[in-house]
Amino acid sequence: MLNNITIGQYYPVDSPVHRLDPRIKLILTIGFIVSVFLAQSFSGYVLLFAFIFFVARLSRVPFRMLLKGLKPLRIILILTFFLNLFFTQGDIVWVKFWIVRITQEAFLQALFYSLRLVFLVAGTSLLTLTTSPVALADGLEILLTPLKKIHFPAHELAMMMTIALRFIPTLLEETDKIMKAQMARGADFESGNLISRAKAMVPLLVPLFVSAFRRAGDLAMAMESRCYHGGDGRTRLRSLRLTRADLIACIVVASFIALVVCSGMFLPF
Repeated sequence: MLNNITIGQYYPVDSPVHRLDPRIKLILTIGFIVSVFLAQSFSGYVLLFAFIFFVARLSRVPFRMLLKGLKPLRIILILTFFLNLFFTQGDIVWVKFWIVRITQEAFLQALFYSLRLVFLVAGTSLLTLTTSPVALADGLEILLTPLKKIHFPAHELAMMMTIALRFIPTLLEETDKIMKAQMARGADFESGNLISRAKAMVPLLVPLFVSAFRRAGDLAMAMESRCYHGGDGRTRLRSLRLTRADLIACIVVASFIALVVCSGMFLPF
């Protein structure tokens, strides 16, 4: 299951999407999230799927990698689907048994909200898969720079995000190693009821927290020994510059958002 988590992972290839400015990718991702919420029909979802498929092919990120990232969320997706299926009212009844009443409107709404979650996760996964954590942090810090006038800690926030994203794959790898070591000693993480599984996680979580604190201490000592003192006066090895490709990407995504909004107005389904 741990290998299916793609959040924080970077897919290192050379593609037009990878070469885009991280500031532009952050803004475009926000625009994509807004378009997901603006889509009010399945025709809009067809456009969203086509857009994600197009960006995945352009960025050379395997589409199966995006699908694999949805596996850890399957419980949330199933809950979202069935809660909407059983608790949404409607007129066209498909199934009626005892207190169970499933309508056509409930099924469509359950499918609609489940797909919305899928698009949100897939879209944000494309951002982290095509942008290195350092570039992502630089882009976020520059976007938040105007907030420094009101003493907002933009650099500190970007640094925390960089460290968190950098250590997600490391912690997942560490968790996998500890889990395999405990299973070799007879630990069982997959059977029993909910309480038994929670108790079985204790031998996994304790060494994982110890390892995480040790890594955090080592990192703090390394930064302190290199005289790290925050963002004041710091320079960058590579300065971010906007290119024509960034402008084209902005135009394409803006046109796409307009199409998604218009699809809900003019298409019946």
